[in-house]
Amino acid sequence: MILALPFGLAIGVALGMLGGGGSILVVPVLAHVLGQDPREATTASLVIVTAAAIAGGLGQARAGNVCWRHAALFTAAALPAIVVGTALGDAVSGPLLLAAFGVVMLAAAYATARKANPRPAAGRPDSRCPALRPGWDAGLGALVGLLTGFLGVGGGFVVVPALAIALGFPFRKAIGTSLAIITATGVLGAVVHFAAGRSIDADVTLALTVAMVLGAIAGARAGAHVPEAALGRAFAALVTVVALYVIATAAFFGGGPNAG
Repeated sequence: MILALPFGLAIGVALGMLGGGGSILVVPVLAHVLGQDPREATTASLVIVTAAAIAGGLGQARAGNVCWRHAALFTAAALPAIVVGTALGDAVSGPLLLAAFGVVMLAAAYATARKANPRPAAGRPDSRCPALRPGWDAGLGALVGLLTGFLGVGGGFVVVPALAIALGFPFRKAIGTSLAIITATGVLGAVVHFAAGRSIDADVTLALTVAMVLGAIAGARAGAHVPEAALGRAFAALVTVVALYVIATAAFFGGGPNAG
Protein backbone atom coordinates (compact mmCIF):
# COMPACT_ATOMS: atom_id res chain seq x y z
CA MET A 1 0.00 0.00 0.00
CA ILE A 2 2.93 2.36 0.74
CA LEU A 3 4.07 1.82 -2.86
CA ALA A 4 0.80 3.38 -4.04
CA LEU A 5 1.53 6.79 -2.49
CA PRO A 6 4.28 8.13 -4.80
CA PHE A 7 2.45 6.83 -7.84
CA GLY A 8 -0.76 8.50 -6.67
CA LEU A 9 0.94 11.86 -6.11
CA ALA A 10 2.60 11.83 -9.53
CA ILE A 11 -0.55 10.75 -11.37
CA GLY A 12 -2.63 13.32 -9.48
CA VAL A 13 -0.29 16.10 -10.61
CA ALA A 14 -0.72 14.96 -14.24
CA LEU A 15 -4.50 14.88 -13.90
CA GLY A 16 -4.69 18.31 -12.29
CA MET A 17 -2.41 19.89 -14.89
CA LEU A 18 -3.82 18.22 -18.01
CA GLY A 19 -7.45 17.41 -17.28
CA GLY A 20 -6.85 13.76 -18.18
CA GLY A 21 -4.37 10.96 -17.90
CA GLY A 22 -5.46 9.76 -14.47
CA SER A 23 -7.08 6.49 -15.45
CA ILE A 24 -4.58 5.63 -18.16
CA LEU A 25 -1.90 5.65 -15.48
CA VAL A 26 -3.89 4.34 -12.49
CA VAL A 27 -5.06 1.18 -14.28
CA PRO A 28 -1.53 0.01 -15.24
CA VAL A 29 -0.23 0.84 -11.74
CA LEU A 30 -3.01 -1.18 -10.09
CA ALA A 31 -2.77 -4.08 -12.54
CA HIS A 32 0.98 -4.32 -13.14
CA VAL A 33 2.67 -2.72 -10.13
CA LEU A 34 0.23 -3.65 -7.37
CA GLY A 35 -0.87 -6.96 -8.93
CA GLN A 36 -4.63 -6.44 -9.09
CA ASP A 37 -6.97 -8.20 -11.49
CA PRO A 38 -7.69 -5.96 -14.53
CA ARG A 39 -11.43 -5.78 -13.76
CA GLU A 40 -10.77 -4.88 -10.12
CA ALA A 41 -8.25 -2.28 -11.31
CA THR A 42 -10.66 -0.65 -13.76
CA THR A 43 -13.34 -0.34 -11.08
CA ALA A 44 -10.96 1.08 -8.47
CA SER A 45 -9.64 3.57 -11.01
CA LEU A 46 -13.11 5.09 -11.36
CA VAL A 47 -13.29 5.77 -7.62
CA ILE A 48 -9.75 7.13 -7.39
CA VAL A 49 -9.81 9.35 -10.47
CA THR A 50 -13.26 10.76 -9.73
CA ALA A 51 -12.12 11.98 -6.32
CA ALA A 52 -8.97 13.52 -7.82
CA ALA A 53 -10.99 15.15 -10.63
CA ILE A 54 -13.22 16.86 -8.06
CA ALA A 55 -10.16 18.20 -6.24
CA GLY A 56 -8.45 19.46 -9.40
CA GLY A 57 -11.67 20.68 -11.00
CA LEU A 58 -12.68 23.04 -8.20
CA GLY A 59 -9.87 25.43 -9.02
CA GLN A 60 -10.62 25.23 -12.75
CA ALA A 61 -14.28 26.04 -12.09
CA ARG A 62 -13.36 29.05 -9.94
CA ALA A 63 -11.11 30.29 -12.77
CA GLY A 64 -14.00 30.05 -15.25
CA ASN A 65 -12.43 27.25 -17.27
CA VAL A 66 -15.45 24.91 -17.27
CA CYS A 67 -17.95 25.12 -20.16
CA TRP A 68 -20.95 23.84 -18.24
CA ARG A 69 -23.42 23.35 -21.12
CA HIS A 70 -20.96 21.16 -23.00
CA ALA A 71 -20.20 19.21 -19.82
CA ALA A 72 -23.92 18.62 -19.15
CA LEU A 73 -24.63 17.33 -22.68
CA PHE A 74 -21.56 15.08 -22.62
CA THR A 75 -22.70 13.56 -19.35
CA ALA A 76 -26.30 13.01 -20.47
CA ALA A 77 -25.12 11.16 -23.58
CA ALA A 78 -22.56 9.14 -21.61
CA LEU A 79 -25.00 7.57 -19.12
CA PRO A 80 -26.58 4.84 -21.29
CA ALA A 81 -23.23 4.17 -22.98
CA ILE A 82 -21.59 3.48 -19.59
CA VAL A 83 -24.05 0.65 -18.98
CA VAL A 84 -23.34 -0.85 -22.41
CA GLY A 85 -19.59 -0.47 -21.99
CA THR A 86 -19.60 -2.21 -18.60
CA ALA A 87 -21.46 -5.19 -20.06
CA LEU A 88 -18.96 -5.41 -22.92
CA GLY A 89 -16.05 -5.24 -20.47
CA ASP A 90 -17.43 -8.21 -18.52
CA ALA A 91 -17.64 -10.24 -21.74
CA VAL A 92 -13.95 -10.08 -22.68
CA SER A 93 -10.80 -11.53 -21.09
CA GLY A 94 -8.45 -9.52 -18.91
CA PRO A 95 -5.52 -9.45 -21.38
CA LEU A 96 -7.81 -8.41 -24.23
CA LEU A 97 -9.26 -5.64 -22.05
CA LEU A 98 -5.79 -4.23 -21.34
CA ALA A 99 -4.72 -4.55 -24.98
CA ALA A 100 -7.78 -2.55 -26.08
CA PHE A 101 -6.92 -0.01 -23.41
CA GLY A 102 -3.42 0.39 -24.86
CA VAL A 103 -4.67 0.89 -28.42
CA VAL A 104 -7.06 3.64 -27.33
CA MET A 105 -4.20 5.28 -25.41
CA LEU A 106 -2.06 5.42 -28.56
CA ALA A 107 -4.86 7.12 -30.48
CA ALA A 108 -5.27 9.66 -27.69
CA ALA A 109 -1.52 10.34 -27.63
CA TYR A 110 -1.51 11.03 -31.37
CA ALA A 111 -4.44 13.43 -31.07
CA THR A 112 -2.84 15.26 -28.15
CA ALA A 113 0.46 15.64 -30.00
CA ARG A 114 -1.36 17.17 -32.96
CA LYS A 115 -3.08 19.69 -30.72
CA ALA A 116 0.23 20.58 -29.06
CA ASN A 117 1.68 21.62 -32.44
CA PRO A 118 -1.13 23.61 -34.09
CA ARG A 119 -0.89 25.31 -37.46
CA PRO A 120 -0.85 29.11 -37.27
CA ALA A 121 -4.40 30.39 -37.51
CA ALA A 122 -6.66 33.10 -36.21
CA GLY A 123 -8.27 31.49 -33.18
CA ARG A 124 -11.09 32.12 -30.76
CA PRO A 125 -10.13 34.10 -27.65
CA ASP A 126 -9.21 31.77 -24.81
CA SER A 127 -11.74 33.44 -22.52
CA ARG A 128 -14.72 32.03 -24.43
CA CYS A 129 -16.39 28.65 -24.62
CA PRO A 130 -17.17 27.54 -28.19
CA ALA A 131 -20.75 27.42 -29.41
CA LEU A 132 -22.71 24.33 -28.39
CA ARG A 133 -22.89 21.70 -31.17
CA PRO A 134 -25.42 19.17 -29.85
CA GLY A 135 -24.68 16.39 -32.33
CA TRP A 136 -20.95 16.48 -31.78
CA ASP A 137 -21.22 16.91 -28.04
CA ALA A 138 -23.67 14.02 -27.69
CA GLY A 139 -21.68 11.75 -29.99
CA LEU A 140 -18.43 12.38 -28.18
CA GLY A 141 -20.22 11.96 -24.84
CA ALA A 142 -21.50 8.54 -25.89
CA LEU A 143 -18.00 7.49 -26.92
CA VAL A 144 -16.59 8.61 -23.59
CA GLY A 145 -19.35 6.74 -21.74
CA LEU A 146 -18.61 3.56 -23.66
CA LEU A 147 -14.92 3.81 -22.79
CA THR A 148 -15.73 4.62 -19.15
CA GLY A 149 -17.74 1.43 -18.78
CA PHE A 150 -15.60 -0.83 -20.94
CA LEU A 151 -12.13 0.24 -19.79
CA GLY A 152 -12.83 1.76 -16.39
CA VAL A 153 -11.56 5.20 -17.41
CA GLY A 154 -13.03 8.59 -16.59
CA GLY A 155 -12.42 9.58 -20.20
CA GLY A 156 -10.18 12.63 -19.69
CA PHE A 157 -7.44 11.37 -21.98
CA VAL A 158 -10.09 11.16 -24.72
CA VAL A 159 -12.17 14.18 -23.69
CA VAL A 160 -9.33 16.71 -23.80
CA PRO A 161 -8.28 15.91 -27.40
CA ALA A 162 -11.94 15.62 -28.45
CA LEU A 163 -12.86 19.01 -27.04
CA ALA A 164 -9.72 20.68 -28.34
CA ILE A 165 -9.75 19.19 -31.84
CA ALA A 166 -13.35 18.29 -32.70
CA LEU A 167 -15.01 21.22 -30.93
CA GLY A 168 -12.27 23.83 -31.10
CA PHE A 169 -11.84 24.40 -27.37
CA PRO A 170 -8.87 26.45 -26.15
CA PHE A 171 -6.65 23.96 -24.33
CA ARG A 172 -7.23 25.34 -20.84
CA LYS A 173 -11.01 25.32 -21.38
CA ALA A 174 -10.70 21.70 -22.53
CA ILE A 175 -8.81 20.82 -19.34
CA GLY A 176 -11.36 22.44 -17.03
CA THR A 177 -14.38 21.03 -18.84
CA SER A 178 -12.75 17.59 -18.97
CA LEU A 179 -12.41 17.52 -15.18
CA ALA A 180 -16.12 18.30 -14.78
CA ILE A 181 -17.02 15.54 -17.24
CA ILE A 182 -14.64 13.06 -15.55
CA THR A 183 -16.35 13.74 -12.23
CA ALA A 184 -19.82 13.04 -13.59
CA THR A 185 -18.97 10.02 -15.74
CA GLY A 186 -16.70 8.61 -13.04
CA VAL A 187 -19.48 8.66 -10.45
CA LEU A 188 -21.92 7.05 -12.88
CA GLY A 189 -19.35 4.50 -14.01
CA ALA A 190 -18.49 3.50 -10.45
CA VAL A 191 -22.17 3.02 -9.57
CA VAL A 192 -22.69 0.82 -12.62
CA HIS A 193 -19.56 -1.22 -11.90
CA PHE A 194 -20.55 -1.87 -8.28
CA ALA A 195 -24.11 -2.69 -9.34
CA ALA A 196 -22.64 -5.26 -11.73
CA GLY A 197 -20.90 -6.97 -8.80
CA ARG A 198 -17.39 -5.53 -9.20
CA SER A 199 -15.19 -5.23 -6.08
CA ILE A 200 -12.12 -3.22 -5.03
CA ASP A 201 -9.28 -3.39 -2.52
CA ALA A 202 -10.40 -0.72 -0.04
CA ASP A 203 -6.99 -0.06 1.54
CA VAL A 204 -5.11 0.41 -1.73
CA THR A 205 -7.96 2.45 -3.22
CA LEU A 206 -8.02 4.79 -0.22
CA ALA A 207 -4.24 5.28 -0.27
CA LEU A 208 -4.17 6.07 -3.98
CA THR A 209 -7.19 8.35 -3.65
CA VAL A 210 -5.66 10.49 -0.91
CA ALA A 211 -2.35 10.75 -2.76
CA MET A 212 -4.02 11.62 -6.06
CA VAL A 213 -6.26 14.27 -4.51
CA LEU A 214 -3.22 16.02 -3.05
CA GLY A 215 -1.37 15.71 -6.36
CA ALA A 216 -4.34 17.00 -8.37
CA ILE A 217 -4.60 20.14 -6.23
CA ALA A 218 -0.90 20.83 -6.72
CA GLY A 219 -1.05 20.02 -10.43
CA ALA A 220 -3.98 22.35 -11.09
CA ARG A 221 -2.08 25.22 -9.49
CA ALA A 222 1.18 24.45 -11.28
CA GLY A 223 -0.49 23.98 -14.66
CA ALA A 224 -1.46 27.63 -14.85
CA HIS A 225 2.24 28.51 -15.14
CA VAL A 226 3.28 25.93 -17.76
CA PRO A 227 3.00 26.61 -21.54
CA GLU A 228 0.13 24.66 -23.10
CA ALA A 229 2.25 23.30 -25.96
CA ALA A 230 4.81 21.88 -23.53
CA LEU A 231 2.07 20.22 -21.48
CA GLY A 232 0.53 18.65 -24.55
CA ARG A 233 3.78 17.24 -25.91
CA ALA A 234 4.83 15.82 -22.55
CA PHE A 235 1.43 14.23 -22.02
CA ALA A 236 1.44 12.64 -25.50
CA ALA A 237 4.91 11.17 -24.90
CA LEU A 238 3.96 9.77 -21.50
CA VAL A 239 0.77 8.19 -22.79
CA THR A 240 2.64 6.58 -25.70
CA VAL A 241 5.20 4.95 -23.39
CA VAL A 242 2.55 3.58 -21.03
CA ALA A 243 0.41 2.36 -23.96
CA LEU A 244 3.26 0.41 -25.50
CA TYR A 245 4.03 -1.17 -22.12
CA VAL A 246 0.41 -2.20 -21.56
CA ILE A 247 0.09 -3.68 -25.07
CA ALA A 248 3.37 -5.58 -24.75
CA THR A 249 2.52 -7.10 -21.37
CA ALA A 250 -0.98 -8.04 -22.54
CA ALA A 251 0.42 -9.69 -25.67
CA PHE A 252 3.46 -11.47 -24.21
CA PHE A 253 2.79 -11.92 -20.51
CA GLY A 254 -0.97 -12.46 -20.36
CA GLY A 255 -1.88 -8.94 -19.18
CA GLY A 256 -0.06 -8.84 -15.86
CA PRO A 257 0.29 -10.81 -12.69
CA ASN A 258 -3.31 -11.64 -12.07
CA ALA A 259 -4.91 -11.22 -15.47
CA GLY A 260 -7.35 -13.83 -16.41
